[in-house]
Amino acid sequence: MTKYRWQASALVLVAFMLGCNEFMVVGVLSDIARSLRVTVATAGYLVTIFAVVYAVSTPLITILTNRFGRYPLLMTLMVIFLIGNTWSGFTSSYGWFLLTRMITAAVAGTIESLIIVFANDIAPREKRAMLISWLAAGFSIASVVGVPVGTAISTAYSWHVAFHLISVVSLVTCLVMVGILPRHIKHVSGTIKDQLVLLTDRRIYLGAALILFTAAAMYTYYTYIRPLLTTGLGFGTTALNWLLFVLGIMSILGNRLSGKIAERHGLTTMPRFYVMDIGLLLCLPVAMQSRVAGFGVFLVLTLIIMAVNSPIQVHFLDVAEASYPQSVALASSLNAIFFNIGISVGSATASVMLTRVGLGYLGWGAAVFAVISLVIVIGLNRAIAAKKAAVVVNESK
Repeated sequence: MTKYRWQASALVLVAFMLGCNEFMVVGVLSDIARSLRVTVATAGYLVTIFAVVYAVSTPLITILTNRFGRYPLLMTLMVIFLIGNTWSGFTSSYGWFLLTRMITAAVAGTIESLIIVFANDIAPREKRAMLISWLAAGFSIASVVGVPVGTAISTAYSWHVAFHLISVVSLVTCLVMVGILPRHIKHVSGTIKDQLVLLTDRRIYLGAALILFTAAAMYTYYTYIRPLLTTGLGFGTTALNWLLFVLGIMSILGNRLSGKIAERHGLTTMPRFYVMDIGLLLCLPVAMQSRVAGFGVFLVLTLIIMAVNSPIQVHFLDVAEASYPQSVALASSLNAIFFNIGISVGSATASVMLTRVGLGYLGWGAAVFAVISLVIVIGLNRAIAAKKAAVVVNESK
């Protein structure tokens, strides 16, 4: 295996590790609540607080650490993550466990942005989009494989053992990265103001809005995917885990599709995907009358609704490299930041709609966000075209 393949595999392993740490709590929430002697509702705040700390700390740490080299920064944050996760495995009180989750959440987002920066640097230009799609797939693999395995370990032994297993994976990953990652990659430092100027670019803030509303569209229905499959479609609890597993596999395939789109067409073909999303979401209440049709719609939605993932990530990196080289790390973190904000918007919308119109019509709320996303992506493509035209005119003078 070539050095590039080893490097790429290590970065995907980091994404898998981060995904296991973030998602596994959901699968073992009842075990954690019982062990730490709190209610399941109280334990649920672990998920909420993790997401809030993640969303707030990622841009702050990314901006404030811009003056440091990428390699020493990544390895330092990996060590902090390892300490936090290992500490999680040894805690026996809710307060200490919450603190350790906040520690890992604080550094996880910046680690994610840094592995994207490394992927952008080490990958040949023609393979960059596909590697970025594999990083996203690492999180999907964590939900499909890592979370069920962690849940099984928690059931058979203890949730503490599941966290220790993540620590072992983290330690091995750190050792591998010490041996194969480049020590020096292209890096332009800048002040906080110099970095934040990136967000004033129309191509950037429209892209950020696109991610936000795309995530909102997805989580307006996906927040309640379990009741949609059981109460809505009538599947039993025995079939539920298999159905979620199939949806997870489809999510991995969707990330691979996203990489192919980024390689060949970029954002130009994305309006077609949003039109498909809108049609499927509007048809969802009718499709829910049949198990086969309803689950088929969820399968197709899972495949295509995040097709924008790799194209928008490559777009952020391209704009930053060309116009704002001091903001490359910040650009690489925008996807994760605004996706998490979108999750909050979508889940809140789903909660309101559930009480007002019922489970079967969540798709219509998601469709509204998909329509907004369609309008934004059309505007974004026009902004990109206008910038390219302006560059051509300036070069011809």
